Order: sequence, then structure tokens, then C-alpha cells
Amino acid sequence: MISFVSVLKTIITLGAVQGIIAGVLLFWGKRNRKANRILAVMLWLFSLACLDLRMNQESILYSSTLGGMIDAFIPFMIIMPLGPLLYFYIRASLEPDFRLQKQHRKHFYTALLDILPQLAAIIYITGIIMGIVKKSIPLGYYIDVYNNYVDIPRWLSLTIYLWLSARYLGASSAGGKVENATLLRWLRQFVRVFLAFQLIWFIYLIPYVIPRYSNKLLDLVEWYPVFIPLAILIYWLGIKALMVTYALPLAGKKSAPGTALAADTVEHTIATLKKAMERETLYLDPALNLTLLSQHTGIAPKTISAVLNQHFHTSLNEFVNEYRIRAFQKRLLEADLQKLTITGIAFDCGFNSQATFQRAFKQITGMSPSEYRKSVIQG
Repeated sequence: MISFVSVLKTIITLGAVQGIIAGVLLFWGKRNRKANRILAVMLWLFSLACLDLRMNQESILYSSTLGGMIDAFIPFMIIMPLGPLLYFYIRASLEPDFRLQKQHRKHFYTALLDILPQLAAIIYITGIIMGIVKKSIPLGYYIDVYNNYVDIPRWLSLTIYLWLSARYLGASSAGGKVENATLLRWLRQFVRVFLAFQLIWFIYLIPYVIPRYSNKLLDLVEWYPVFIPLAILIYWLGIKALMVTYALPLAGKKSAPGTALAADTVEHTIATLKKAMERETLYLDPALNLTLLSQHTGIAPKTISAVLNQHFHTSLNEFVNEYRIRAFQKRLLEADLQKLTITGIAFDCGFNSQATFQRAFKQITGMSPSEYRKSVIQG
């Protein structure tokens, strides 16, 4: 008879296989390519973690000298990059022009925490060979202790980037930046499921990092309370992501004949948008989004988005915020600065979030609102 533990092990093993296969399909697929390649790497890292657990449970790498060397020198548990990858997946899904660049590399420097035991093993072996390190040093003990506590920064990193992702998604949704309802629903589910997983991991982590309970916990339930939900998460991510991907338009697909915007349509749209902002000051409405702008101007949402993307190279949110920033700067020059707060002026100019205002102001002007206000006061 198959034991319950055997069933759990099978679920984890199949989860790893599922993650590898789904990752391959997403990475080399033609739809939503930039975002899906990031998600594919996430799935592969999750699968690698599951395989690492299974190999340790079955002592696969400890049955030979070569296996022991592989275990000592090759990292299988690479968790720190998952937080940045999650955040950049959300951004790549919402920003058609987004791509990972050199300035994004700093987000992945923390992966050093994942490979530190392997680096220590390499230095240790090299030191023994060169005769500068004593064999009596209990490196294995130190690595075991390190592995017990490194899960704390791993959990914190993923939680912080999950919070950043949720905030970015909320701001994009409120600003009318997300036009595809299927994509928006998927990304919200994506964030919520990861939040649930983080809660499960946190509950397990509390007793795990306490020395007097760590071994008791592992003897009682091993890592199943974390890795069974992780395997389920892999199943869900792989299947759901593929379903959503094929529900989205094919990237790079050419428009059908006659669908290209005519020159007079573009000119009319640009003139109408400028009128709505500069004369009618529509940007002062905090609730302004693509739907409201379309109703006000009588121009189809797709046409507005196409003109903003192709001719202004910006999104609606950025387009509107630029007018709000200009209004803020004008108010600062005209008002009694001692009687007004930065947040109050920003809200008067159409912003409904202090965080959104500060981020937009820094992006457009290159300085913070307080720095700009100080420069105005000093003259």
C-alpha cells in the first residue's frame, strides 16, 4: 500500500516536473514574451527548490563522491531572485516596452546569500589543498546553521517585492493603465496567491528559526507544510499562466488592413486631448481614467491609447500626471508657500495619492517635491 508520505513526495516531484515543462512552454512561447520569460525563470527556480528537497530526502547526491561534490559546489536553493522577478513580471505584463536593463541588476545582488555556502565550500577546499586551512574546522556545522537563518532574508525579500508589486498594480489599475480585464484579473490573483503562500511560509518559519524547536519541527513534519503548497503553486502558475497567455493577443501580430490610424484621426485625437487637458483641465479630476476620458472626448479608448503610445511614447497615466506636475509647479510660484502643504497642493492638482505624486514628480523633474519647493523658496 502506498503511504501518505509517498503521496506527498510524489506531489512535490510532479510539481517540479510541471514547473520545468510549463517554464519551457512560457519561455519559448510567442505571446506576452517578455513577461512570460520572467515567469518561466521563477517556475524553474521553484522547481529547482523542489528537486533539492527530493534529492536530500532520497540521499541521491550522498550516494557517491561525485554527488557529494555536486551538492557542495552547486546551489539548488536559489530564492533571493524570486522577489525581483515577481515585481518585474508585473511590470513587464503592464508595460509593453519594459525590459530588464543594467540598472535592474542591483535587485539581484542579494542572490549572493543563496550561493554563500557553495562559495564557502570552494574556499574551504582550496584552503585545505593549499595548506592554509585546517581540516578540523566544522564547515558543515556552520553551513547548517547558516541555512537555518538565511530563510529570514529570503522571506523578507519576497514579501517586500510582493508589496511593491501590489502597490504598482493598484496604482496602474487606478490610473486606467490596464485595459485588458483578463490580464488585470490574472495579475490580482497572482499577487493574492503569493500573499497566501507567504503567510504559510511565515507560520512555518517562526518555529523553524528557533533553535529549540527547529529539529523537532523537521522531525515532525519535515518541509511538507511549505513544499506541498509550493508544489500546488507551481501547478497553478503553470496552467493558469498558459491559459491567460493564450487569451491575450499575439505579440507582434500585424494589424488587419484598414485598422491603422489615419493621419487626420491622429491629429484630431492629439488636438482633443490637449484641449481636454489645457483648456478644460480634466487632469484635476482624481478619478480620471481611460474610460472617463473617452466619454468626455468621444474618442474610442483604443484610439486614445494608440495615439499616446505611438506619438507621445507614454501611457495615459504618465500623460495626465505631467499636466498635474506642471500645475503643481505653477501653484508653488503663485501661492504663499508658508501656508500650504505639498500634499495639499498635489491633491488640488488632481493627485489622490501622496506616494503616486512623489514618484511621478521625481520621475518628471529629477528631484523630490520638497527639494523643488526649497529651490523655489531660495529663489
